[in-house]
Amino acid sequence: MFKSKAVLVAAAVALMASAVSDALAADEVVLRVGYGNNPGEPFDLGCQKWKELIEKRSGGSFKIELYPSSQLGSKDDVMDQMVAGEPVATLTDGAFYYDRGVKDMGIVFGPFLYENWEQAFKLNASQWFKDQSDKVAEVAHLKIIGPDWRYGARHTLTTKPVTKLADLKGMKIRVPTNNIQVKGFEVLGATPTPMALGDVYTSLQQGTIDGVENPIPVLYNGKFHEVAKYLLLDAHVYNVTNIVVGTDFYDSLTPEQQKLLVETCHDAGVYQNEIVEKTEKELLEKFKQEGVTVTEPSPEFKKELIEASKKFYELPEFQKEWTPGLYETVKKAMQ
Repeated sequence: MFKSKAVLVAAAVALMASAVSDALAADEVVLRVGYGNNPGEPFDLGCQKWKELIEKRSGGSFKIELYPSSQLGSKDDVMDQMVAGEPVATLTDGAFYYDRGVKDMGIVFGPFLYENWEQAFKLNASQWFKDQSDKVAEVAHLKIIGPDWRYGARHTLTTKPVTKLADLKGMKIRVPTNNIQVKGFEVLGATPTPMALGDVYTSLQQGTIDGVENPIPVLYNGKFHEVAKYLLLDAHVYNVTNIVVGTDFYDSLTPEQQKLLVETCHDAGVYQNEIVEKTEKELLEKFKQEGVTVTEPSPEFKKELIEASKKFYELPEFQKEWTPGLYETVKKAMQ
């Protein structure tokens, strides 16, 4: 009888241990972060910091796995995985929210909307942006957990000089696969050519396209300057990017885990933003040393670009889709 009781106690202890083990396993969270940036770029370094922060502060119960260089697929592929409930994250922005049904958010990626970084960050801290973020969650099923990562001012790298608006006419410029950036370059007279970033080098080399736009670190690390030698510092978009996860994944977390996710993402973004600013200055010098002609638009050219870009905000298709007075609302919110 004593032996039987001992066996029962041992069995009970084993069951309890198993239950605790199962509970701990259930509490462990693994988030996969996928992005097109290459290892060593500022965004990748920011993600490494995020991984370090969240794993340290969670005691290892919240883990992040990094998948640079589009290992999880394109940005749209990763967002589709999010909507399907997968525990994945990526960087995205208003142009992609527009394509996913939150039309007003597309304006934040309009050409020459901002004059400087201060305006861009003020807009992202505004009530208008908070309201739009709620719509992103409701309509697109994406939760913005990091609204303030500085991706970089977007410039244009081309195979021939661009010193006036007429030079852009008919030039085939690679843009990401979203309607906002297509229309943004159309109003400047260029021929926007959507394609994956991984196809750009060969396309430039073969003459399929005449240029590519992106922040300086992305342009340099893609080695596009080996086949395109003219960099125009037009800053047509001040790109504050957002880190997003699926709403199903976010809602599956405890309030403590949600708080940890958002706070560490913010802190990693602050770290990344500092790297971007420093890296851009260093890479501009490298561009010059490696034979790239770097120019800023003359005052006359800048005026031409800004005037041409105004047509973007007046396009009939946007006027039909956007909230009336959206341009004025956004301009007011960023002041």
